[in-house]
Amino acid sequence: MSCFTTEQENVVKCIHFVTKLGKTRDSFEKELSDLYFKQGASYSTKLSYAFYQHYTLGQTYMTQELYDAVCMEILKIYDELFAGKAEDWFIECLKVMFYEQNYDGGLHGIEACMLSLERMKELLGEGYEAFEASYDKERVQGLRLNSLKTADGIREDWEEEGAHALARLVEGQAGLCLEKIPWVKEGFYYGSGRPGKHPYHEAGLYYIQEPSAMAVTELLDPRPGDRVLDLCAAPGGKSSHIASRLKGRGFLLSNEIHPARAKVLSQNMERMGVKNCVVSNEDPARLASHFQAFFDKIVVDAPCSGEGMFRKDEAAREQWSEAHVRMCAGRQAQILDNAAAMLRPGGRMVYSTCTFAPEENEGSIVAFLERHSGFCLEAVDGYEGFTKGNAGWAVYGCTELADRNIGNRYHLERAFRIMPQNLEGEGHFMAVLKKDGPDGYEGYPCMKPAEYLKGRKKEELLKEYREFLTDSLTGPEQYLNREEYVLFGGQLYLLPPDMPDMEGLKILRPGLHMGTLKKKRFEPSHGLALALKKGDVKQWIELPSGSMEVIRYLKGETLSAGGLLSEGIGKGWGLVLTDGFSLGWCKMAGGMIKNHYPKGLRWM
Repeated sequence: MSCFTTEQENVVKCIHFVTKLGKTRDSFEKELSDLYFKQGASYSTKLSYAFYQHYTLGQTYMTQELYDAVCMEILKIYDELFAGKAEDWFIECLKVMFYEQNYDGGLHGIEACMLSLERMKELLGEGYEAFEASYDKERVQGLRLNSLKTADGIREDWEEEGAHALARLVEGQAGLCLEKIPWVKEGFYYGSGRPGKHPYHEAGLYYIQEPSAMAVTELLDPRPGDRVLDLCAAPGGKSSHIASRLKGRGFLLSNEIHPARAKVLSQNMERMGVKNCVVSNEDPARLASHFQAFFDKIVVDAPCSGEGMFRKDEAAREQWSEAHVRMCAGRQAQILDNAAAMLRPGGRMVYSTCTFAPEENEGSIVAFLERHSGFCLEAVDGYEGFTKGNAGWAVYGCTELADRNIGNRYHLERAFRIMPQNLEGEGHFMAVLKKDGPDGYEGYPCMKPAEYLKGRKKEELLKEYREFLTDSLTGPEQYLNREEYVLFGGQLYLLPPDMPDMEGLKILRPGLHMGTLKKKRFEPSHGLALALKKGDVKQWIELPSGSMEVIRYLKGETLSAGGLLSEGIGKGWGLVLTDGFSLGWCKMAGGMIKNHYPKGLRWM
């Protein structure tokens, strides 16, 4: 293996490990999954698991000769170990592993980007010139205001009226110039400035999000009380948008298969003050086996080739190839099939990508509808500037769908595109899929409720927690009268009331993290602080967003209580506010404010 790069050697070592596991697909999946979740799993085990879940093992550009040599080496080892021909599923894994490789004569980076543009020229015809000119335009940036951070009793019309009032506050205090995004109620463009480095960002008043991506939740139209799944949720833009529309009622499962991205997702849901969300780190197939026909609404913002991000994302340009497009389309098919199984009859599913590639958009939708006769494209209103889906593009690159009229049969004009030459946003594709069945269907499967803390054990364990609630909150009964508590080690969580049993699934955030049970004391979590409002607590300190004190707090420094606006601050926990919005916890000690802003979030 001396002719290989270190990266290539790791790939082959990974395959060596894989081939030592079960001979069948099922036994392989079980053994590998069990090993992965064991504490202290080896690097090769984790790498193998990531490989099998269709994640790249690193960008490696090979000559065709070297690629063939690596494949032959792997298959040789497989045959020696298994004493037989490699199964089809294993060969498909090899193809996935090498999807970044050179299938197209060595094109990558800017050359691959040019090939992508040639494809668009073929598809757009006379419209290509305007499309090409859009690459010279300065990209726009957006943020979405968070209704969960406003006063209690959010009105149904908040997104129309309240968003504008909050926008004026953000403009005045954060120094941003905001302009309404026309296709989303609470979305705004912002010009110059750094909204991510303002205290309002840490308080969760807004989420910085690409303007086109905001359209997905508008089309999904989640309502309070809905059961919603965001299947490919990281970093959390669409999930936090959904949560704001649920207004704290209903159940949201936000899933991300990649562990590191799942942690970012969990952090963002915490920052936005979401209470009724569970964050999972699972393969869609495992979720599908657990949640048959369970969800009212599902978002599949599928991993894609990212052509719509070329203008803003150099990495997307570097990674593009036609082989990548084909691989993404295959992965999207698997994800959609699993999502379909989890949607209840009469339910709505929004499929979206940030690519122009027809194979991943119209092609993926037609292929899905061919496999699932119980679904159709739903006719919904979109923004007047959206471009309709193109029936003629449905068979681009799909030789098995040679019938050029197949797109018309499935009403692809009901899908939407956001094209950068027509609107101020990056490229995006969206389609609303409806599952056959009556609206308001209530035949949910019977699912065992989660195991809560009960009886004497609960009373003993939560003594200090109850004292914290009584001493610190103005309305402790809303938590004292709840039964949906679970403990993970010393970590106490309040589960959403509608959460079913999720035993066996990898859960990162099983609801609202209330805090940590320590010896003879309870320490509230940062997540709880961000979920509370000024009126919820007995003690608080106000740090104006433009003050040096708030910057010092965000840096983790100790503050003097002198001169700070406060309410009854003394012994015990107090909520730190900026312009009335929660930032975190503090404690008073001898006229000093002890800082409890989390170390991992502190400003440098």
